[in-house]
Amino acid sequence: MDEPKAPKPKWWSRPGAARPGDRPSDAAEGAEERTEAADSQAPPEPVDAPMEGHAPEEPAPRPLHEPDPYSTPPYGGPGPWAPAPPVQHPAATPAQGTHVPPGMAQAPPPAPGMAQAPPHQTPPQAPVTPQAPPQAPPQAPGMTPPHGTTLPPAAGPVPGQSAPAPMPSHPGMTPPHGTQPPVGPADPHHPAPMAQPAPTAQWRGYDPWTVVPPAAPKTPKTVSRRGAWIAVLLIALVAGCVGGGIGAYAERDNASGGVDVKLPQAPVEKEARAPGSVAGIAASSLPGVVTIHVRGSSEEGTGTGFVLDKQGHILTNNHVVQPAGADGDISVTFNSGQDAKAEIIGRDTGYDLAVVKVDRVSGLTPLPLGNSDSVRVGDPVVAIGAPFDLAGTVTSGIISAKERPITAGGEKEDGSDVSYVDALQTDAPINPGNSGGPLVDRKGRVIGINSAIRAADDGSGLGGGQGGSIGLGFAIPINQGKRVAEELINTGKATHPVIGVTLDMGYTGDGARVNTKGAGSGPPVASGGPGDKAGIKAGDVITEVDGVPVHSGQELIVKIRSHRPGDRLALTLERGGKKRAAELTLGSASSG
Repeated sequence: MDEPKAPKPKWWSRPGAARPGDRPSDAAEGAEERTEAADSQAPPEPVDAPMEGHAPEEPAPRPLHEPDPYSTPPYGGPGPWAPAPPVQHPAATPAQGTHVPPGMAQAPPPAPGMAQAPPHQTPPQAPVTPQAPPQAPPQAPGMTPPHGTTLPPAAGPVPGQSAPAPMPSHPGMTPPHGTQPPVGPADPHHPAPMAQPAPTAQWRGYDPWTVVPPAAPKTPKTVSRRGAWIAVLLIALVAGCVGGGIGAYAERDNASGGVDVKLPQAPVEKEARAPGSVAGIAASSLPGVVTIHVRGSSEEGTGTGFVLDKQGHILTNNHVVQPAGADGDISVTFNSGQDAKAEIIGRDTGYDLAVVKVDRVSGLTPLPLGNSDSVRVGDPVVAIGAPFDLAGTVTSGIISAKERPITAGGEKEDGSDVSYVDALQTDAPINPGNSGGPLVDRKGRVIGINSAIRAADDGSGLGGGQGGSIGLGFAIPINQGKRVAEELINTGKATHPVIGVTLDMGYTGDGARVNTKGAGSGPPVASGGPGDKAGIKAGDVITEVDGVPVHSGQELIVKIRSHRPGDRLALTLERGGKKRAAELTLGSASSG
């Protein structure tokens, strides 16, 4: 069988052949360059291969179209491409204009007479280690390699196959970026293009022909209940610390005067208080209470009094006005702040009461008077006065006891200044300066005149000591004070009830014993007096008055003076160890 002949190459594809219109010099130069390139890259041909003669060829007609630079069917003949190799990553090629270390493929120099484009100004990069290009498997004829695939050098003709035709190219055309054209015979008119740099690292990661597996679905993170509670507690702790810090800073800023503080406050209440309350009692009683300032030749003092009538009469204690004497000065200050001069109308040492009067003062507010016989232990009371010259002081308490026999004064040797009071005891605080002030009930009525306290300083007894209140205050019952005040206003003097006997004040036994000696030159029992008419004898011991036991001479005087002259009394006597009853009518004696 005859061996098939290889197709004759066309005139433009034969190595070293000149095309019509080419200059001989250009053809020779192109043929010489392509021959050198083919010799450097093409594998050696087999020794037994027949040599092809160089017989002259007939000129072929000019093609109807421009040659395809890559000889891609159907325009050109069968291309030199082998079947498409699998995708491989070529070695990195430096950017255009970057220095290539030795061993890397160098782009051939431009053909003589062609202008060389200036290299791109690319910043220097790290040198790339050259790698041997992978050997691509043969491609099927007519297939185009993927963009960026390096082609192997053109091999010599294989027996039995047509010689691969070089890719025709147009002047100024450049193969796709990254594609290396096959090396073949040099073309005098189309010199070999410059070697393109391999893609940089940022391009090697992308391969359009690589099948990217779908990303694995993300498993949602789950939070345990314990973790959630811990997170909530941590958030609350942080929020509390931040809030506390802010509050502390704000408080420190406010304390330093950075912010004005405005505190909430209730509006003013103008409603009146209940009449029976302490506030109601004070509101109704204070306008009738006055402060008395006394200045004498040797001493001075301060006390309290209250208005009795519109004429300006004021009731107070005798020991309050006593420092003024006969030529002293007395001034009165009302609750409104008005001052007025006052004069003594009358006073009585036995009852420790006195009346002064102010003139040419209008708008006086007399206090209503109550009845001390109606008072019960435990009744609420209010004391008003000027303790230690603190005018308008109001204190409250209760009635602690009734008919408490007390004595005050006694600075004189004859005892003419001793006061005997059948007092009301109260725990309302009473201090020096309260003397002469009113003790009022829950209806604002005066039931007593504050006169004495039991001081805790020396325990010397009742009197005008300067000790503080210990809750033992005493007031003259208003019934006794009313009678004495009326007598002082009307006559300037007060009368005392008497029984017409002289008592032994040194007797230590139980009861009040009638003295065996009279005072001065008189008998112990006044002849024709109330005691004489009742059958009382010297040495008798009086143990009861109106059924109430008496334990001393002071108590008997207190009981007698708690009555008016003319009142009848029932007495119990002891004489020679025997008891007997006596009944008498009280007499009257004026105070000196």
